Amino acid sequence: MQALFSLLHVLGGVVFLFGLTLSLPILVAWLNDEPTLHMFVRDLFFTCGAGLLLWFFFRPFRRELRIKDGFLLVALVWAGLPVFGMFPLLSYLDISVTDAYFEAVSGLTATGATVLSGLDVLPASLNIWRGEMQWFGGMGVIVLAVAILPMLGIGGRQLFKAETPGPMKETRLTPRIAQTAKGLWLIYAGLTAACFAAYWAGGMVWTDALMHAFTTMGLAGFSSHDASFGYFDSLTLEIIAITFMLISGINFATHFNFVRARTFGIYTHDGEAKVFVFTVLISGVLIGIYLLAMGHYPDMATAFRHAMFNTVSVATTTGYATTDFGLWPAFAGFWILLLGTFSTCSGSTGGGIKMIRARLLVQQLYRELRRLLHPNAQIPVRYVGTTVPNQIIFAVLAFFFVFVLTAAVMTLAMMATGLDPVTAMSAVVATLSNIGPGLGQVGPATTFAVLNDFQTWLLSFAMLLGRLEMFTFLVVLTPAFWRK
Repeated sequence: MQALFSLLHVLGGVVFLFGLTLSLPILVAWLNDEPTLHMFVRDLFFTCGAGLLLWFFFRPFRRELRIKDGFLLVALVWAGLPVFGMFPLLSYLDISVTDAYFEAVSGLTATGATVLSGLDVLPASLNIWRGEMQWFGGMGVIVLAVAILPMLGIGGRQLFKAETPGPMKETRLTPRIAQTAKGLWLIYAGLTAACFAAYWAGGMVWTDALMHAFTTMGLAGFSSHDASFGYFDSLTLEIIAITFMLISGINFATHFNFVRARTFGIYTHDGEAKVFVFTVLISGVLIGIYLLAMGHYPDMATAFRHAMFNTVSVATTTGYATTDFGLWPAFAGFWILLLGTFSTCSGSTGGGIKMIRARLLVQQLYRELRRLLHPNAQIPVRYVGTTVPNQIIFAVLAFFFVFVLTAAVMTLAMMATGLDPVTAMSAVVATLSNIGPGLGQVGPATTFAVLNDFQTWLLSFAMLLGRLEMFTFLVVLTPAFWRK
């Protein structure tokens, strides 16, 4: 029981920090004289008050977190914060608790699947709140907490290990975890400011520029317009978005090292980054050629413009759209959805399996094929000149198995409720990989509001699983976790 009280103490600190993020939509509502001002002020006091209450009430039980504590707290934070995140949505919009929680989960997991329509007429403060949730969720609320909580007497090593994506979590950029977290957030904030400035200079009004900077850097995809990025119909803005989506799809540790070393060799020596950028860009070119050959677009310029933007958007798990790619030939739609399941780098703000795992799976396959020819040979798996321990290979294989099994079971569950196979499969893949829009009834031209409550809750769970890379959440559900 003392361990639970200790967790509630830390959870209170995280909730309090989350409540402070409502200051931005309050400022926007005040500047624009919007009716949401009092609503956001009330929700700020409620959220911060709840956090302070937990913080002070359970303060006597404060202690250093253990490994199990880290996993449980991360699961509690990601499942619990959307409850506070949905209050502004419930206060202003006529939606159910189910839809409000789904929207908040989609925001904080940087997924971008939405149940809302009429975004163009929503107050700017509410849209910016949706985008801000995705920005904080992209890098990770926990990573931010790790940077701040040590000042309040709480260490963050176990939280950082449980939160950080990717199979090689022991790599540290600085000697102290808190310094690493602060460094990552400074890089993230600096790139977001640059993205905001570029969007604003490119023609967006400042509120649109701010929201889309949040959701671009978070690789999240919420927009302030029902037509998504297609609303702007601007090649300049699309090029800016493509650039920053690719930047966000690269490991932020690589950006961190680039700032310290100030040499582009950091990127050329990153095995993930090179393959990620090449895979996404060459896929965009090939899909453009395919769409042109199939006569879907009348000219090369239009075909390549839509193909490149939407391929980069879905492959990086952002989820913006300039056109309804659900109307593309099925091959192209499934191609970009497949890219979204693995393309982004570990340590980026993207979702899915991650490129490093995909590369290790391919190399393990190659090793097994060679073993058939040379049964007694010792054939190591190597990554960027380093031999990868079998322990990591086994973990990657287990992760891939759980990912595929979870996707299959959830797809069958969705189909059992009456959904067609394309909608069911793409909805599960899009939420489990934190992509956002899928195909069929949940394509970019529609919303997830077409789903019933059971389907919506199931996909909310899928988004949480995907954001926490399966094991962090699933381990809490095992009986062994609760044994002393």
